[in-house]
Amino acid sequence: MKNIVILISGRGSNMQALLEANLPCKIAAVISNRADAQGLEIARMHDIPTAVVAHRDYPDRASFDAALAAAIDRHAPDVIALAGFMRILTDHFVERYRGKLVNIHPSLLPAYPGIDTHERALSDGIKIHGCTVHFVTPTLDHGPIIIQAAVPVMRSDTPQTLSERVLHEEHRIYAQAIRWLCRGQVWLNKEGRVSGNRLEQPGAALIFPGLE
Repeated sequence: MKNIVILISGRGSNMQALLEANLPCKIAAVISNRADAQGLEIARMHDIPTAVVAHRDYPDRASFDAALAAAIDRHAPDVIALAGFMRILTDHFVERYRGKLVNIHPSLLPAYPGIDTHERALSDGIKIHGCTVHFVTPTLDHGPIIIQAAVPVMRSDTPQTLSERVLHEEHRIYAQAIRWLCRGQVWLNKEGRVSGNRLEQPGAALIFPGLE
């Protein structure tokens, strides 16, 4: 059975969704860069070992990343899942875990990398928004895409209501992506592309507003 380490910085709703998803793997630890992260208590309630590597205790990003890597490596993980981990990782750290490090992002990448995705989507007037699970690469929010989910953008939406609709899909697709990784059904190939043995499932296109 494969091991997973989850990295968080706050409440960790995606982490909680993974803990409750009955995944075919062992969640070996939850690690945070903040001792006050609410997700740590949630993990403990699920009997998951926790650790804190506080970024403020280190003089620079490289030394923090080295300490974080040491904490991760104690669990020999096959997958490292970023679940609201609010630190930009160094290129060296990302390359160390190439093919193992995955992230969930609240937009349909490559659109809207970075922060404030819902506000930017509403400002631009787009009609379809969503979320993406991807392998992490040194370029922020631009790694190879594993799975995406799309939601319609309503005229009445606020950043909060749109965020809630997207978050519901985040919880669904992150668990699916981790399940595939644990089963060896998806992987990052030598060319840096996503490969897998999952059958594609053709379906109706999402068009919003709908056609007459």
